[in-house]
Amino acid sequence: MDTTVAVTRCETYEPPAVAEAIERQFALLGGVERFVKRGDRVLIKPNFIAPRSRRYATQTHPTVVLEVARLLKDFGARPFVGDSPAWSNVFTCVKKLKLDKDLAKLDVPVKELDKPKSCTLSERNPKVKISSVVLEADAIVNLPKLKTHQQLVATFAVKNMFGCVPGKRKALWHLTRGKRTDDFCRLLIEIYKHLSPVLTIIDAVAAMDRGGPIHGRTRDLGWLIAGQDPIACETVCSELVNINPQDLPIVSQAKAMTFGCHDRNKIRTLGEDYSQNITTDFQLPTLVPVGFSLLHVCKSVCKQILLLARIRERS
Repeated sequence: MDTTVAVTRCETYEPPAVAEAIERQFALLGGVERFVKRGDRVLIKPNFIAPRSRRYATQTHPTVVLEVARLLKDFGARPFVGDSPAWSNVFTCVKKLKLDKDLAKLDVPVKELDKPKSCTLSERNPKVKISSVVLEADAIVNLPKLKTHQQLVATFAVKNMFGCVPGKRKALWHLTRGKRTDDFCRLLIEIYKHLSPVLTIIDAVAAMDRGGPIHGRTRDLGWLIAGQDPIACETVCSELVNINPQDLPIVSQAKAMTFGCHDRNKIRTLGEDYSQNITTDFQLPTLVPVGFSLLHVCKSVCKQILLLARIRERS
């Protein structure tokens, strides 16, 4: 079966422009009612990897988060924003983006994706602890950022759901599954399959190249990309920045697992024609190993403990 990806032009983060682009995406894909029901508790899962301001393309832009929340709320759903950042916590990330007051005015809660619960993903993977806050949601809207990634070349749709694994358990998976990139990507894909977001909307109004996912360069691209099939979305995002999607380890592993749509001829794009707006100078990162050493994990855990202790002292 063919799959559909909506591509809408959005050259600014001004709220009216973002709201219009997001509304158009939902309309192109069949309307909000195709994805959620009135009364549903909907997790909006942005990419809040570390507390950096909206000037950088490190995190999903606050206007995208806010306008998705507003649309869902106006429809009659009960959205909340949640993540488990690699560094600090979700509340600090939201505050750094100056998003906390706007969400409070909209009466949209912010939740740390904690309270881990063991989930069996497949026979090939052991049980993975996933936040029960995620598991209790009726639906998930995945809001990743289009970014390069020093371990995985670039990440567009699938990897954002790894943030549903609480805290430094993510670093432990880098330790135990990072020796082979294929094994790590299989884990990411199976987490995505298990959680099954109803929709992915990728923030590429401003993207990140070079040394992503935290300290890369901010690039103005001017797009929002949405779809139900994350591999189709990854394929279209690859086109937008002139990358061969098969050079992305996640897409390559998804093909080996027969997950998602890899055939470009079966991916139908709706919205704007982007063929004349391909970014040809998108710079990829210098790659480093996916796997973490035990020493790296220990240092990471200690650093996170210190960060959280400082936050508690200030509050």
